[in-house]
Amino acid sequence: MLSGIVEGGSTLHRLGMLYDPARFQGAYRRDGYFEGWYFKFVGRRGEADTLAVIPGVSRAAGGDEGHAFVQVIRPGGRVRYFAFPLWDFRYARDRFAISVGPNVFDRHHISLDLEGDDAGPPIRGEVRSGSWWPWPVTLTAPGIMGWYRYVPSMECYHGVLSMDHAVSGTLLIDGAELVLDGGRGYVEKDWGVSFPSSWIWAQSNHFGTAGVSCTVSVARIPWRGSSFTGHIAGLLLDGRLHRFATYTGSRLLEVASAEGHARIVMGSRRMRLEIDLEGAVPGALKAPVLGAMQGRSDEALDGRLRVRLVRDGSGVVFAAEGRAAGVEVMDRRGELRPDPPT
Repeated sequence: MLSGIVEGGSTLHRLGMLYDPARFQGAYRRDGYFEGWYFKFVGRRGEADTLAVIPGVSRAAGGDEGHAFVQVIRPGGRVRYFAFPLWDFRYARDRFAISVGPNVFDRHHISLDLEGDDAGPPIRGEVRSGSWWPWPVTLTAPGIMGWYRYVPSMECYHGVLSMDHAVSGTLLIDGAELVLDGGRGYVEKDWGVSFPSSWIWAQSNHFGTAGVSCTVSVARIPWRGSSFTGHIAGLLLDGRLHRFATYTGSRLLEVASAEGHARIVMGSRRMRLEIDLEGAVPGALKAPVLGAMQGRSDEALDGRLRVRLVRDGSGVVFAAEGRAAGVEVMDRRGELRPDPPT
């Protein structure tokens, strides 16, 4: 059974939300709040059969009643935005399951029935998902944010719900069938008040071998009246997740970007992760500012993600290029800088 947005709630329910980041986190939030889930699908043909779908909710500060939405991204910078009344957003209280109007999303499938944005023909169909491979959730680190997940009133929280999983199904989009049988999926989400002032994000799980996936994020994080450049990356390889993050003691050794490409290097005591992003053709997504979808995020789905994992003393552990990569390079202010030398 799916519910509307409510107030109040038991401690048990709140703990369930904390340790299951996929679930709707905003049940007890009012204005000045956003939450969005990011589903990315890549078919057998790679870039030609790529799609991202973002359902979510937005409530601006100052008593605006808000709205629900579904954004759809295709390669080549094609973006469509479908708005719905807030009461068309429903969610399950005991698991991850949401709906936006007739569009349904859960761990096993999504069903789309989108029309009326005046930017193209309807989008309809279903995608089925295999078992998700989530970023581990533990008592000391309940998800990709580590212990920062426990910090109240962060500007933006982040969750990686599935690094990689199998997908199948067919969608009717842009007047043609998009067949996803034999493809791969990825799911993450964001919630809070606003996106960061500057960030770089990228993800690919299309390295030519099923089960390999990489996600990386560098962002300017407000903190106690100041700010710092935080970083998180995960490389799923042979069933093991190699993690690099500010909260694990990893260091950001290099970060540089220009239009459509970037280079990021992170290092721990024994390992180094080198990531080069290129080839992105972005489109303009709507992004949250104080809960309202009035900002902009330039995202591409046709980038390339060159990844090298190097172990001190033994050389290159992994080197490959991920295609059909999701890429956002949003550092026009030049705020993102590497950690100072030690």
